[in-house]
Amino acid sequence: MPGREAGKAKPLKAPKAKGKDYDEDDKAFLQKKKEEEAALKKAKEALTKGKKK
Repeated sequence: MPGREAGKAKPLKAPKAKGKDYDEDDKAFLQKKKEEEAALKKAKEALTKGKKK
């Protein structure tokens, strides 16, 4: 029985990336972006609720 000798060998799995280190500017930018996305989502929900009547 030939085992794993024949055929294409599986590639090794890459190690999982650890959490990124953010400085204060990056944290502030991400927080602002998150707040803007939340405001957009809230506005979209308000518009769709108004159209259902």
